[in-house]
Order: sequence, then C-alpha cells, then structure tokens
Amino acid sequence: MSPTSRARNAAALLALPLLLTACSAAGTEQAASGPPKPGGTLRLGISSAPDCIDPQQTATNASINVARQLVDSLTDQDPKTGEIKPWLAEKWEVSADSTAFTFHLRPGATFSDDSPVDAAAVKTSFDGIKALGTKAQLGYGYLAAYKASTVVDPRTVRLEFSVPSAQFLQASSTMSLGVLAPAAFRKTPEQRCQGNGLIGSGPFVFESLKQNQEIVLAKRKGYTWGSSLFKHQGEAYLDKIDYKIVPEPGVRTGSLASGQLDAATDIQPVDEPQFAGNGFSENIRPNPGVVFNLHANTTRGVLTDEKVRQAVLKGVDRTEVVNTVLTASYKPATSILGSATPLYDDLSQQLAYDEKGAAALLDADGWVSGPDGIRAKNGQPLSASVVFSPVFNQNRSVLELVQQQLRKIGFDLRIEQHTTAETTQIQLSGNYDFLWYNVTRADPDILRGQFSTKAGNRSKLTPGNPLDVALDAQSSTVDNAKRKPSADEVQKLIVDHAYAVPVFELTQVVALSSKAHAVDFEASSRLQLFDAWLS
Repeated sequence: MSPTSRARNAAALLALPLLLTACSAAGTEQAASGPPKPGGTLRLGISSAPDCIDPQQTATNASINVARQLVDSLTDQDPKTGEIKPWLAEKWEVSADSTAFTFHLRPGATFSDDSPVDAAAVKTSFDGIKALGTKAQLGYGYLAAYKASTVVDPRTVRLEFSVPSAQFLQASSTMSLGVLAPAAFRKTPEQRCQGNGLIGSGPFVFESLKQNQEIVLAKRKGYTWGSSLFKHQGEAYLDKIDYKIVPEPGVRTGSLASGQLDAATDIQPVDEPQFAGNGFSENIRPNPGVVFNLHANTTRGVLTDEKVRQAVLKGVDRTEVVNTVLTASYKPATSILGSATPLYDDLSQQLAYDEKGAAALLDADGWVSGPDGIRAKNGQPLSASVVFSPVFNQNRSVLELVQQQLRKIGFDLRIEQHTTAETTQIQLSGNYDFLWYNVTRADPDILRGQFSTKAGNRSKLTPGNPLDVALDAQSSTVDNAKRKPSADEVQKLIVDHAYAVPVFELTQVVALSSKAHAVDFEASSRLQLFDAWLS
C-alpha cells in the first residue's frame, strides 16, 4: 500500500487541548556504538496525543515532533548560529525593503506521490497556508502580510509581502511553512489533520495511527534532497518511527527504564537523575523564543503603576526558582528571550534579584505594609492575579515559589489555574492581570506577536509607543548587523518598563537508551529524526 493510500485509510486523530509551545535542542549524548547504520524502528515515548498531524495546521509540541519528519522546508536554520541554510531552495534573494523573497529550488526533489517540488507546488502550498487563516496556528502569524506568490520559472518562485517581513526568512525554515504537494489541497483541512491526503516531500511518510496509542511513520524510499545541515545525505537511517503516546510522566520514564521504549520526550525534573548514566543519556537544550514570564496587563489594577511592575521584576529570585523547583538543565531568564534565540541580548544585570531595591521602589511609591505583610495604598492592596494553564508540569510549583518570594516585598500574587482553552479565551478577552506563558521560535520577531499593538498586544499598550517603533524596525531587514540594535532595544524596553517579568528558560529533556543515537533537534527546538539511528 502506498503512503497516500495508507494516509487515506488512517483513523481520525483525537485532538487533545494540551498546548505545549516549548521544546529543546542539542545537548549531550553518550558516545555512539560504532558508525551509524540503517534499519530498525525507534520506539519514542511522547507526552500527549498530537492534535493534528498536518504540519501546516499544528501547534502542540507532540504534533510538531511528528509532523516535522513529514515535510521539507524551503530553508533550514543552524541551531548553533541561527544562520539560514539551503534545503529545498539552493539559494535566495531578498528585496532591499524585505517585502519580496525569491527562492531558487534544487532539482530532483519530489513529493511522496512522485509529483515534483517545483515553483508551482510551492505557490500552491503557500497560498494554501494563507487560505487556512487561523487554522494555520503558527503559519498564520508568519504569513500575516503575505500577498501572493509568482512562478518566475519552474524552479524559481517569488513570495511577496505587503510590509517589510524580515522574519519570513527564518519562518521559511520552520515546519509550519513546510511544503505540501498540490494534491494535498484537494482534501479538507480536517482530512489532512487526520493524515488523509497528507503528501509531503520529507524523509518519512505517514503510515498509521491507533487513536491515543501510537503513530507510525515509515522511511521515504529514494529520498536524496535533505537539508544541508543534515549529518548525512540519502535516505533516513530508521525504517520506522513509532511514537508511543504515554501521557503519565512516571509511566513514560518507567517504560524507557524497562526497555519498552528507546527514547522519551518531556522528562520531568524529578525523573532526570535516573537517566544520567547507567546506560542512558539525555539530550538537552533551552528553548529559543519567549521565556516563561509574568506578562503584565498595564491597564489593570496595581499593574498600571510602572514602579509596581519594576518592583515585581526585582522581587523574583530566578536562581532560587531553578535551584529549588527545576534542575541544572534549566536556566534562569536573562532576558525576555531565551539565550538560544538569535539576537538575544544578555540583560542579567537588570534581572538580578534585588529584594531591597524592590522594597525601596514601593516605599517611595507610597505602598505601606499592612498587618498581614501585604502593602496597600489609598485602601488598595498590592495584589494581582496570574492566569496559567499546566502546559509544563512544574508551572504551579514555580508560581507558588514566586508567590512566596513576592510576599517578602509585600506583594500578593494570586494564582489562577485554567485549562489551555480557558486561558486562551481569557487572553483574547484581556481579562487578566498577569499571563504566565512561553512561546518557542528561533527568531526575535516572536516578540512582535506578543507585544506589538498591531498584533497580540498582551501588555495593552497604546499604539505608536517606542516599543512599537523598535519592533517594526527589527522586522524591516534580514541583515542581522543592522537588525541587532533594534532587537536589543526591544528586549531592553520590555525589561526596563517591566511589561513582562521573565522568570526561566524552558528546557525539554529527552532521555535515550543505549540503543538510540542522534535523536536531535533543529533550531526551533523541534525533534529532527533524519539522522537518528539504532545500534
């Protein structure tokens, strides 16, 4: 049976609303047992059932770690340097104003239905992503200003945007803008989510699924157009990848320890020690993108007062959070961006713990300690709530520790747990004091989506503010030397005005048995399994 036929006969995948926006990359792995060899099935334990396996629609971590293997992208991104490298496109040009991107495609690449990866297919794919609207949960933002594609010749396609969109070059390396065959768009988005007609050019093809139990991918025969960043060329080493859906962390780690799995994602801090040695290894990397943070609604309650927000920023002991609740695999936040993000700026001095400085700010601002230790001014208690969902196992524990830390400066942080769907609705309504979240992307433009008044505007700022200006400036050129000053200014403004209070960088820890090798990550911290192999 062909991959296309298998996809058409696949059962519907049950959507689970566990929105994980973070992952990890490139860490330490024990020495491989000899040179890589082909063959075998990697049994990989994942923490939730993917909500959709169409790369262009999915946003959950589990979904992305499956879908990334099914499609190729126009470009790839070096996890170490952030540099954009060739993949389906051999080379490209960007217009001076960053509104037009011309890609020259490599010859010979085909989709799993044997149709060519040509300029017409790329145009159809990008038009299809744009047509998805908000169903393209990540691609929708990347293509917000997308106007049209033009087929210049069979191997050359030009994509045009209505405003400067420097971020698009990095976006073109992501799975969310992975290229699907024209035939895929004869199916509905819902059908593609279930694997029906999901036709990519990637190193693996969708084979089967058992609802809430497993998803199986098979090697694409004849694949010879891998990314220039892959460690080898030709077909993938693995014959198959068997994603075992194991939501309970203890069961997942137990299955790995007992040999029922070859590798497992989302290893929790409490379980890390058992996979350090003893025939096991761990692959670890901090997430690029927005770190876990308390994002302030500057139009609500005490958070309208910048001095209060600045006091909260000084009153969080990030090192204690990591040392007490997390592990050495995690890093205290040193900016609103994670340290693995291109153009990250180290603001660790501005984010140093300073309980006395926080108290002095509040004293000078007229906030007086009450009998319960919580400050007040003009009868208003120094109190705000934080809305969160448990997308990361340790979220509540982290917030409870932050709550204790802020009580020392007389600030009452109230913790409100909601489902992911509820948190999304609260965020859209603006009915919050603080939002607790993180977002993964290996590009500083991720900040525009959260802070620009033309986009998410989670701080509820007034249009035309200095942060808007800096956000627009960093999105206007692909030249990093010219872009960096604006990106630095964005990070500095967010911290100086305490529009958000960065706390820690999320890290995904993947544990490997002695059999599994090169279970690695790409620049956006998604699993990349082309080079993975079994001994």
